[in-house]
Amino acid sequence: MKVKAVALNHLDVWVRKGWPGLKLELPHVLGADIAGVVDAVGSEVTDLEPGAEVCVNPGISCGVCDKCLLGADNLCRQYTILGEHVRGGYAEYVCVPRQNILPKPKRLSFEQAACLPLTFLTAWTMLVRRAQLSAGETVLIHAAGSGVGSAGIQIARRLGATVIATTSTDEKAAKARLLGADHVINYATDDFVAEVKRLTNKKLVDVVFEHTGASTWDKSVACLPYGGRLVTCGATAGSEVKLDLRVLFYKRISLLGSTMGSKGDLFRILQLVDEGAFQPVLDRVLPLAEAAAAHALLSERRSFGNVVLVP
Repeated sequence: MKVKAVALNHLDVWVRKGWPGLKLELPHVLGADIAGVVDAVGSEVTDLEPGAEVCVNPGISCGVCDKCLLGADNLCRQYTILGEHVRGGYAEYVCVPRQNILPKPKRLSFEQAACLPLTFLTAWTMLVRRAQLSAGETVLIHAAGSGVGSAGIQIARRLGATVIATTSTDEKAAKARLLGADHVINYATDDFVAEVKRLTNKKLVDVVFEHTGASTWDKSVACLPYGGRLVTCGATAGSEVKLDLRVLFYKRISLLGSTMGSKGDLFRILQLVDEGAFQPVLDRVLPLAEAAAAHALLSERRSFGNVVLVP
């Protein structure tokens, strides 16, 4: 497919920096969230025509193991993500399996559509599948200005939960409220644990939506009541954390890890986007040649939502 737009995620920053054990075939190409136009199809593809406007599900799995056939393809032992272990979308063209192609929502531009797959599928899996957030519950969503955080606010609101979001500036707080956050805490000026206690009358939150890591971990756990759930998909601010096991077992806390999600769930997410239930959060569009500047925006937390590159 011809790439029309590719959205950045913190995954791009992590891969660029590297981590112990990460082995890449160089030169490596970053980019997981891609929207574009089908340019050519393989001989066995009979239901797609060149010219179709599409989005790409960035999770690639074997398609034949028990996990894949159960619809839990993100648990496949061969699971990879475009731009992580295989080459991605910072390019003019990308080649992906047929099962990773979905129709682009008609009402969206390519730049808007590129904001959807990884961010919304990750947030959906965290809240719907892993934490099983229910109507009437309260959720704390960290980093409302991130792609995953801004998607999480919308999904939690759709599920009927009360949403408490954290962010670092008053400007981002205003944008988080527009997305549906009931309360927003500026963690740069206020202690978010104290604010959670105040906002909930010390009942705390049923679910914590974590993806920042070490810098917020201890306080996130402190925001959970008896039987609370913490779900996490990232470690942007550090990966090494400590946990008092007495707190874990005495308070009956559930700690849930999450990475991406089932390919099937993205069909439902895009249907809800088409219906207007969810909105892509596009911060700005930059040319691919300015990818370094785009990475700086994410690393320095100067964006709200997704930064998108166009070839």
